[in-house]
Amino acid sequence: MKEIIIDPITRLEGHGNVSIFLNDKGEVENAYLKIPELRGFEKFCIGRRAELMPQLTTRICGVCPVAHHFAAVKALDEAFNVEVPSAAKKLRELMYSAYFIYDHILHFYYLGGPDFIVGPDAPPEKRNILGVIEKVGMPVAAEVIKHRAYGQKITEIIGGKATHPVCGLPGGISKPLSEEKRQEIETMAASCVDFAKFTLDIFHKIVLGNTKYVDLIKSDAYTMPTYYMGMVDKNNKVNFYDGKIRVVDPSGKEFLKFESKDYLKHIGEHVEEWTYSKFPYLKAIGWKGQVPGKDSGVYRVGPLARLNASDGMATPLAQAEYDVMYKTLGGKPVHSTLAYHWARLIELLYATERSMELVKDPEITSTNVRNIPGEPTEGVGIVEAARGTLIHHYTLDKDALVKDVNLIVATTNNYPAICMSIRDAAKGLIHEGKVDQGILNMVEMAFRAYDPCFGCATHAAVGQMPLTVEVFNAQKQLLSSVSR
Repeated sequence: MKEIIIDPITRLEGHGNVSIFLNDKGEVENAYLKIPELRGFEKFCIGRRAELMPQLTTRICGVCPVAHHFAAVKALDEAFNVEVPSAAKKLRELMYSAYFIYDHILHFYYLGGPDFIVGPDAPPEKRNILGVIEKVGMPVAAEVIKHRAYGQKITEIIGGKATHPVCGLPGGISKPLSEEKRQEIETMAASCVDFAKFTLDIFHKIVLGNTKYVDLIKSDAYTMPTYYMGMVDKNNKVNFYDGKIRVVDPSGKEFLKFESKDYLKHIGEHVEEWTYSKFPYLKAIGWKGQVPGKDSGVYRVGPLARLNASDGMATPLAQAEYDVMYKTLGGKPVHSTLAYHWARLIELLYATERSMELVKDPEITSTNVRNIPGEPTEGVGIVEAARGTLIHHYTLDKDALVKDVNLIVATTNNYPAICMSIRDAAKGLIHEGKVDQGILNMVEMAFRAYDPCFGCATHAAVGQMPLTVEVFNAQKQLLSSVSR
């Protein structure tokens, strides 16, 4: 049996490699996505002061620290049994929408978009942001940089820092928003709405205007029926910050809908010996292995999953594009993995529209932004990270020290499906042992659609754990050295 190794895999956050096994006829028998990073954050959070968690857990990842920050803060709201003032909730959601703006722009233009804008068969040195700039022009590149910066500037204004925010507190937020800063945010958010529409226009022209790409999106190699999970508001519309968790089955029928505190009743985690990341599944069905369909407990999260799990978008422009996507791709739910890219841009538009709604809300500059916490107990905080449903669960002792931590990160939720998507893409693309760099990149496209963050999935502070052992004699002379 022949083994093909893709190491490292590229254009993602974190580290990983893919092993593809071919039989004697050159057909794919199986493929594995292995995450060689150390899982550790849950353990070294134990014993910390509870109020440190919103800052400590942002260090899990430099790409989605805002998601970890607010999942942690929401868990502490519940753990300290404190109601958050309305104005503070709106400020949190405004900042959270800004995080989605810069994160989704990052993925489309830097990570996922090059496969379509430049082409999946383009030389590797062209399949990156530099190739995108060459294709769309420097003026567009300047707009990309500007609007990513706008998202981070809004985060900095509300959160105190552009990357690792410090604003979230149990019971609210650290400071109100001034009218001067509100006006500044409104100007940036309005520009982001226009840029989101511009980006969707690029997608329509370059991707949807190319029948080869549309056929690729709809192809069997990238199609997989699963359950879908996402947060929804009281009208079952997509919401990133607050709501209930809704799960639909592969036909689109509602299967579960639950409060954050009840997640352990519905989600289990399976372990395999060949990876550091876990395999979550729906307890009502059970772990049946890496198989798709209604009889498997595997589910998906993230942009496409959120749209599939909802009844629509809560803003008009995003809703219109939502309707176009489902009409174009044959109705709801859509099972195409590559449709994650389109769904992500619909969410980008929604995030910009929602930012405008929030920044124009008269309550957004209220000074009533925090209530005093109560006694420490236990709490669960769930938000929709850019990559999907993110769960933080803390148990505190009487002194408000952390006794227990459980984190189920978006990429962890998607990990079974990502492994299956890579396997199915490899089986659909590799035949008679014939492979080239273009085909291997198209295998990578199967995981890249999810925008995975393996640093988050294994909660690693670094990549493969470095270790050097040196042995000295009594005269302090080095006798031997072993490194990993």
